[in-house]
Amino acid sequence: MKGRASIHRDFTVATIDDRLYSAFIEHMGRAIYSGIYEPGHPTANEMGFRKDVLELVRALNIPAIRYPGGNFVSAYKWEDGIGPREDRPVRLDLAWRSKETNQVGINEFAQWAEDAGIEMMLAVNLGTRGIEDARNFVEYCNHPSGTYWSDLRRGHGVEQPYGVNMWCLGNEMDGPWQIGHMEAKEYGRLADETSKAVKAFGKGIETVVCGSSNDQMPTYPEWERQVLEECYENVDYISLHKYFGNNSRNTLNYFAKIEETGRYIQAIGGVIDYVKAKKRARNDIYICFDEWNVWYHNREQDSKNWHAWDWPEAPALLEEDYNLEDAIFVGGLLNEFIRRSDRVKIACIAQLVNVIAPIRAERNGKAWVTSIYHPYRFASLYGRGTALNVAVDGPRYDAEAAQDVNYLDVAAVLAPDGRSITVFAINRGLDESLEFDLALHGFENVRLIDHQAMGGDSTEARVANTCEQPDRIRPREGTGIAVVDGAVKGVLPAFSYNMIRLSVD
Repeated sequence: MKGRASIHRDFTVATIDDRLYSAFIEHMGRAIYSGIYEPGHPTANEMGFRKDVLELVRALNIPAIRYPGGNFVSAYKWEDGIGPREDRPVRLDLAWRSKETNQVGINEFAQWAEDAGIEMMLAVNLGTRGIEDARNFVEYCNHPSGTYWSDLRRGHGVEQPYGVNMWCLGNEMDGPWQIGHMEAKEYGRLADETSKAVKAFGKGIETVVCGSSNDQMPTYPEWERQVLEECYENVDYISLHKYFGNNSRNTLNYFAKIEETGRYIQAIGGVIDYVKAKKRARNDIYICFDEWNVWYHNREQDSKNWHAWDWPEAPALLEEDYNLEDAIFVGGLLNEFIRRSDRVKIACIAQLVNVIAPIRAERNGKAWVTSIYHPYRFASLYGRGTALNVAVDGPRYDAEAAQDVNYLDVAAVLAPDGRSITVFAINRGLDESLEFDLALHGFENVRLIDHQAMGGDSTEARVANTCEQPDRIRPREGTGIAVVDGAVKGVLPAFSYNMIRLSVD
């Protein structure tokens, strides 16, 4: 197979918001307890947070993290997680049918986020609660002093406010499974009033309104239209969620779902434009894709478990063993976000540790990275700057998820200083290598800095990293790519993800 691509210095998509490489962590399964927090673990710090996990998190250079949910937030009382730990109540979490000890609350999590170098993106409960509780939460977090909630925070040992600027207005309120599920107009009105109350605390605060839980919901995309017609002028982002799987064991159809995601983003972009025009609004709303990942390996069994078990504490749940196929898929999905960075400004991989996560951690044991950690890390480290428009020509295939899918998947990013380009290139072909020719227009003195590759053998598609074998799937120095007469030429192995860094003038 032969594939060609072309980029030009002046043909750009958008400046990529760093928050495109954000994450999500929920009080669910072992994400918090025995994930990031495990007092008594050999690596635990004075607050009980695992330093081995923290080191792996830091290496990802995550800009922002959404917390504390997820479905969990729709019945959560944030006040349960403040004050002396010995006085905090144990609650039943209805979302995941487990016990919540509240040993980690906002102040503990804020300290962990600071240690990790990550900005917080907090969600408020609009399921069982509402405007008043959201207002109190923001006051506790953001107001300096001299009021009930700000002075309570200071009394809990936190003198300076957190200054949280990103606030999510509930979670998946279109879903009948959600505690406090609402109709679109009802939720839109509540979100509008809550957003106004939250933004009253000062300039710089941004709010995220709930869009569809996925593009297969019967109310999609009418939900977005009705919600935005109620709150358009007072919110900044609308959230999208989507999880992916290969239940049919059809790898090419699995990869084609990345095209399906592009249609999802395009459709909601159209709804945003329609409502803006209808309301004669001046502000722009962007997409916050704040839950995305592969989730299917253990999904059916996990669902049976959490509906059957008797309220355990931090049970093992959604602990996916990601394989090489999943890593290539995640790399492709990140490419799609880069290509759609004019619309998608924030995206959060769901989740960060143990629960459908790039990082795994055994209780009282080792921490290691899953296969999807690597493309996520490469994108976070080198996918910041300006997204370049990439013209791609190559062999194509048809699948159930999408038609006319290119075997060659390419995204390219010009660094903020204009001195380097990172190319993320995928050969979706299962068994055939691909001759790759990338023309670069408007750039001089092109030189190859680095080429890291994953894959190359589809017979190992379902191999996964484990605690005992944590490096079965990892990037290796690539071969067969060179710069010839100012163009990138060479061969992309079959079934491979490639990160190619170039220096340019």
